[in-house]
Formats: sequence, structure tokens, C-alpha cells
Amino acid sequence: MEKIYTSLFLSSLLLFITITNALNSSGTIQPSEAEKWVQNYLSNPTPKVTKIHLYVQDVLGGPDPTILEVARSAITSTSPTMFGQVRVLDDLITAGPARNSTKLGRLQGLITSADLNVSGLAMNVNFVFTDGMYKGNTLSMLGRNPIDLRDREMPIVGGTGVFRMARGFSISNTYSYDPVENYGVLEYTLYVFHV
Repeated sequence: MEKIYTSLFLSSLLLFITITNALNSSGTIQPSEAEKWVQNYLSNPTPKVTKIHLYVQDVLGGPDPTILEVARSAITSTSPTMFGQVRVLDDLITAGPARNSTKLGRLQGLITSADLNVSGLAMNVNFVFTDGMYKGNTLSMLGRNPIDLRDREMPIVGGTGVFRMARGFSISNTYSYDPVENYGVLEYTLYVFHV
């Protein structure tokens, strides 16, 4: 019973602090930036459409790889599709396919070999824009990537900043792959619907 009273007291205290911090000098509650955004969205829900074309520098080997294995299943080493391999990535995003092209950000997240029969990845990644016109904003992509196909489609499921409430899809292709260096360049075109 004492735990319940303690929990109620702490909840009430947190609510009081939140309300007190939100009051301005006239004693009225000021909406947060997020609340203002929601009110604006409700009054004008017509989405914008943004097309973003970019490249991802995929460093699979060498002294400074940007994709690293963090787990594998008991059958990964004998599976023709590397089934059960889980990797994290922090790839450079560029405006063009060249390694020294204008930097736009990082592609960060998890990729898992998730198909027993063909090469297919389950991807949970974020486009983190650190430069350019979308600096400070992110887009989240989640879905299946059948890596041996052309024009692979994956859903855009959200975002932050100017991409709040984002929905859409991406089309990706392998632009180039150097097996000696174990270095790939991936091409993405993102079609994003957002407020």
C-alpha cells in the first residue's frame, strides 16, 4: 500500500512541476513546440511531397568498416543466405556516388539476414541528415530488402523535424560494388509525404 501512495505522490508532483514550468507570467499554460505543431497539422493536414536522391557508401571490409556483425545464429556460417546474421551500420550518405562527394549525413541502424532461401535483409535504419538542406532531420525506413533485385522498394515509416509524420517509400539499387575492397555504393530515391 505504501508503494501505491508513493507512486501517486510522485505522479502528482511530476504533474505539478510540469504545469508550473508551462505557466507564463500571466498564469496561463503555454503550449509546447510539439503541441503547436500538432495544432498546425490538424488545421492544415495537406501533405507535402519531397523527393530525395542520395548515395550510401557501404564499407564492408578494410581497416575502417562501417558495417559490423553483432550476432549470428547457429546456422549462419553454413547458410547460403547468411541467415541469422545481425549487423549494425553507420554508413556515410553522400550527394553523389563518389566517395569524396558532398556529405549529407549517415545511414544508421540494424540489418538482419532474414531469409532462408534468397538474399533478403530485414532493415531498420535511419537517414540522419547532418548537412545540406535537411540538416538536423531524420527519416526512418523499415522493411524487407531483397538485395539481389533491382529497384528494391522499402517503406518510409516516420521521421523527425520537417519529416514529422512522414510516410512514403524508397527505391534502392546497388550502384557499384568492388569485391577487392569489399566496398559498395548504394543509390536511394526517397519519396516522402510529410506535413
